[in-house]
Amino acid sequence: MGTLLLYKTILASAILVMSLVVAMYSTLIERKVAGFFQDRLGPNRAGPWGMFQPLADGIKLFFKEEFMPNTADKFLYILGPSLTMLIACLTSAVIPWGPDIIINGQPFSLQMADVNIGILYIFAIVSIGVYGIMIGGWASNNKYALLGAIRASSQMISYELAMSLSIIAIVMMTGSLSMRDIVEQQQGFNWNIWYQPLAFLIFLICAFAETNRSPFDLPECETELVGGYHTEYSSMKLGFYLFSEYINMFISGAVMATLFFGGYHFPFIDRLGLSPNAFAFVSFLVLFAKITFFGFIFMWVRWTLPRFRYDQLMRLGWKALIPLAILNVLITGVVILLNK
Repeated sequence: MGTLLLYKTILASAILVMSLVVAMYSTLIERKVAGFFQDRLGPNRAGPWGMFQPLADGIKLFFKEEFMPNTADKFLYILGPSLTMLIACLTSAVIPWGPDIIINGQPFSLQMADVNIGILYIFAIVSIGVYGIMIGGWASNNKYALLGAIRASSQMISYELAMSLSIIAIVMMTGSLSMRDIVEQQQGFNWNIWYQPLAFLIFLICAFAETNRSPFDLPECETELVGGYHTEYSSMKLGFYLFSEYINMFISGAVMATLFFGGYHFPFIDRLGLSPNAFAFVSFLVLFAKITFFGFIFMWVRWTLPRFRYDQLMRLGWKALIPLAILNVLITGVVILLNK
């Protein structure tokens, strides 16, 4: 029991550090991608190829002036970014990062919690994330921040419905809510994307809205709302909001890779003749490569597509994505019945 507790503590710390490092360097990669699309270099002064730029940005945030509006609700003002960051980190608990590793002849899972309702856990945690944004915008006592928070709340709630419905089709096919079971049913090249392309497309669009990424970044629209829900934030409180966006983007990529692209599975990976630990390491790299691909998709879309108007955003969610998701569930049910 003590060994298992120590292992879980180390695994949780490793996942947390990995999430933070990925969030840090995602900012650099995004600025490099933006520079490529805009025919410029991007950050290249802090260290070789700009590798120390995220560290410089972090130090800058730590040492920026920490201010708080006089009319703000101090407790909620601090709670908002803290809750947002906490929720972003909690969503990784049920993601299987690879097959079991062997330590002293005993297998250990590369998954913090293999619960049989893993998908429900992710959606339950993600749905709480809206409170961090809403609390931060309301506690600032600023009209622009409040409008941004209201936009974020309505946007995230609307798109969570379509996202949940798109996953129902996957659950119907696999017969399980466990993330581990869903991954194990996609061994080789038997990925769910081949059977549920519409569900994946709906999930991908909703992921942009859930993470407040362009073209669905209406809660932060600087042309209308200055900075949106975090207008009145500075220093590391602002850093928490910015970091949580990149962590959510990383976790969204992990969930999409797990549900639709086989997770840590890849064709013929089991024929390499690797030892269990080497096999687990290679499998983890496969999953990380898939997540990196989705991260590039997030950045690519941000720097190529224009921002939606808010009425267009809500119309797409309620009048297009939700009906399509319901239709996809019905079609999936009919196909399952016909194949019985």
